[in-house]
Amino acid sequence: MSFATSTVLRPEPFVPVSVPVDDRVHAERGEFAAVLSMRHAGPCPVRLRYEWVGPVNAPVVVLAGGISAHRHVASNAQFSEKGWAEGLVGSGRALDPQQLRVLAFDFIGADGALDVPIDTADQADALALLLDHLGIRALKAFVGYSYGALVGQQFAIRHRARVRQLVLASGAHRPHPYAAAWRALQRRAVALGQLQCGEDHGLALARQFAMLSYRTPEEFGERFDAAPEVVNGRVRVAAEDYLDAAGAQYVARTPVNAYLRLSESIDLHRVDPSAILPPTVVVAVEGDRLVPLADLVGLVEGLGPRGSLRVLRSPYGHDAFLKETDRIDAILATAFRTSGESAWACTPLNRPVVAPPPPSAPASIGTPPMARSRRRSCCRRTSALKASATSASTTTPAVAIPRATCWVRRWPNWKAAPAVW
Repeated sequence: MSFATSTVLRPEPFVPVSVPVDDRVHAERGEFAAVLSMRHAGPCPVRLRYEWVGPVNAPVVVLAGGISAHRHVASNAQFSEKGWAEGLVGSGRALDPQQLRVLAFDFIGADGALDVPIDTADQADALALLLDHLGIRALKAFVGYSYGALVGQQFAIRHRARVRQLVLASGAHRPHPYAAAWRALQRRAVALGQLQCGEDHGLALARQFAMLSYRTPEEFGERFDAAPEVVNGRVRVAAEDYLDAAGAQYVARTPVNAYLRLSESIDLHRVDPSAILPPTVVVAVEGDRLVPLADLVGLVEGLGPRGSLRVLRSPYGHDAFLKETDRIDAILATAFRTSGESAWACTPLNRPVVAPPPPSAPASIGTPPMARSRRRSCCRRTSALKASATSASTTTPAVAIPRATCWVRRWPNWKAAPAVW
């Protein structure tokens, strides 16, 4: 993917911060080589890197984040550096490593060594190889945020007997055209940097563009509402220091090729929600400009009675999963507590795990109809769920009906909104 070799000096490398850890929790990190049959490139050699924390015999939960996430989710006795999901994994949390075995892995392509198109189906198959390597037959749950939510959808479709429940935050069944356009421009920024023999500058600029799409105008209004300054004859606005730091930190830890291929992978993602069978909690953030609320409503409607929707209102937009840790933890706790027998019945362990069909081009999925009003689509869906549960009550165990979520009221100030709708 590189057009030229960069001659720009890299910034100082990012040094992880150490935080207090619970030395009663065991963790293990490893990697192994494998050959993965990829959807768009055929068999390719890959290295799968993973880390797990928690009791060896505890139920396993996979935690997967965005394209910048990695296998180290939280500090522990063996690996004390700060993880990308530090506030979500810990004692007393829903993802408690004293009660659960939390598993995370580096996405294939994250090391920059794989210069081919990467599909989310490839990531799902890589996870299946990892589970085989670790001797894990099935997951209690897959918790995915952003790109991780896309991988979770594919895993539930391609390896449906191996996951009992999904929690998907800020990840729809198809990319929104507006978000895809944002990513295309970011990749062009990298290409322009490569043509100018400065791919690090291009990657930093792409990351800065991305930060604007991850966050919201409300947050920037509160943090950077200051007059611009004239520095060396140029006008510099208040947010530029923040954006420069975000770009430099990202360049220090991310290979250019990894960013390009994983960014493309988001735009390749297409699944049919009706093919996702495990019970699924979908978490949406109102104001997320990359994954609009309407798209996640469409995902839940496609899931039918197997899906439920939780909506957050947050100034952090797409990054709410990482910033609103207490509210996300509450959603996870409720999801794990209320999954009940229906979650376990969807993927019985008394049948053999069937290998997925050979990779093929994704089936064409028609463009969804224009979004209906939020209130109407939500109420119709809730009525359909009630009717479905009533008709099935004579032959199947009762299934919990998700609480109706009708967006009738509006809060002009996000601070006045309830924590969870």
